Amino acid sequence: MSKHRYNLPLLAAIAIGFSGFAAPQMAHADNLLIHRVQQENTMNLPTRGMSMAQVEQRYGAPQRKLAPRGGDSSKHPVINRWEYADFIVYFQGSHVIHSVLNTPAGNNTNPAATN
Repeated sequence: MSKHRYNLPLLAAIAIGFSGFAAPQMAHADNLLIHRVQQENTMNLPTRGMSMAQVEQRYGAPQRKLAPRGGDSSKHPVINRWEYADFIVYFQGSHVIHSVLNTPAGNNTNPAATN
């Protein structure tokens, strides 16, 4: 038998109370993510595999080329980030690995702050 005695009705009430707060926040976050993905799918963003030269030729010069990250080991390659008005492009080496909208839903409103 356990040394600890728990008030199960109290624990249940606490759990129900907390779940009531978490569920609406999670649903809201899910909706924002779904909206962001749908919006990204309709935009003409740089695609995986494009070179830096192709991105610059097609979309123009970025507003900012952020400081590279990583490169401390082969498991952590250098990642470059270019910021445009509406999106951010991530490069591994000189090729696109991902592009994302520069939106509050994506938490990308100030990528330079992570430098």
